[in-house]
Amino acid sequence: MSLDPFNAFLYRSEDAKPTSGTDPGSVPALRGSCVGVKDVIDVAGMPTTAASKLLHRVPDRDAECVARLRAAGATIAGKLNTHEFAFGALTNSPHFGPALNPWDPARTTGGSSGGSGAAVAAGLVDLALGTDTAGSIRIPAALCGVTGHRPTVGLVPVDGVLAVAWTLDAVGPLARTAAECRRALEVMAGRALPAEAPRRVGLVTRLFEQADPAVAAACEDAARALGETQPVELPLHEEISTITQLVMLPEAAAVHLPWLRTRLADYGPDVRARALAGLLLPARAHVTGLRARSWVRSLWARELGDFDVLVAPAMPIVAPRLDAIPADYRLLIMPYNSPAALLGLPVTVVPCGFVDGLPVALSLTGRAGEDGVTLAAAEEFQRATDWHRFEPETEELYTNPVSSDERG
Repeated sequence: MSLDPFNAFLYRSEDAKPTSGTDPGSVPALRGSCVGVKDVIDVAGMPTTAASKLLHRVPDRDAECVARLRAAGATIAGKLNTHEFAFGALTNSPHFGPALNPWDPARTTGGSSGGSGAAVAAGLVDLALGTDTAGSIRIPAALCGVTGHRPTVGLVPVDGVLAVAWTLDAVGPLARTAAECRRALEVMAGRALPAEAPRRVGLVTRLFEQADPAVAAACEDAARALGETQPVELPLHEEISTITQLVMLPEAAAVHLPWLRTRLADYGPDVRARALAGLLLPARAHVTGLRARSWVRSLWARELGDFDVLVAPAMPIVAPRLDAIPADYRLLIMPYNSPAALLGLPVTVVPCGFVDGLPVALSLTGRAGEDGVTLAAAEEFQRATDWHRFEPETEELYTNPVSSDERG
């Protein structure tokens, strides 16, 4: 297995090499692209473990999204680290170790697609697949300084992808640029996505106000590259986090029920606690969550009708140290990730600056089914800025990789 000081890869193909610079106009669309796959997505002949002690299957066929990438000429580099069962926001599996942030290996990548964010940021792959149930593509894209896209739920098939919560799960790409994300997404979706640039851009003021002041200032400066914006207040923004949990936790508990009954001790502490919370919620909690989601969707439809894209900081803080994760980390980030998760909306995350040498990112949220609009906004932003061109200095780490003791 090739040297990987960022603990991004769990399993890797020796003959797969990153090939950035391949002519994007080549046919097939992804010929020469080196792709890493989050380890909840099946790759034929490679273990799917979900970074857990409970799962170790070797599928004989690719997940549909992987099969479509292969058919478009992509080379699969291997399987990427994840939070255990993709059920968390850090990528710190107690069984496989944490993924390390290439900008500072003492810091988290975020999660749960942390291996995907780290692998792209470090140049280990050209493109990575992640999954996003409640922020798991967007969080590592933001903290690792790469571009990521959470698609509209249902746009990309999830056949061969281990579920977290059936009604919330989405599979999407992480790459250096929005153009690369678009190319991969169109292949996985099986159709072209309209590229009409947004005309009306809303600034989600509440999320700027709640972010760390330095992060908010960097995002406000970057948002000017999108042109004129209008402030917007969205209904029930805080309550949406609770509603999302009412939907997600019971669905996740249903996925894990057989193991919760027979192998409870084999879960890591945080995933075990969350799965049990879902198991212990009464049945009416899930029904209430689904009914509340319909209500929120109708309220938000009125606001989203006035804007093509909503802009906010993708994360309220920069990547925390692995040994100093804030006690309220999940509560801090929920308002930034739960609304699009609950409503199944497309979001593109783009790097937009640095605070204390660590990446900061904007999120661009669109209406359901209008992935092409958020990607067009991101492409326009990246034509006007060069934040996506910055790369961490990783050469020294390849020469002197971080030891297991230093990783914690």
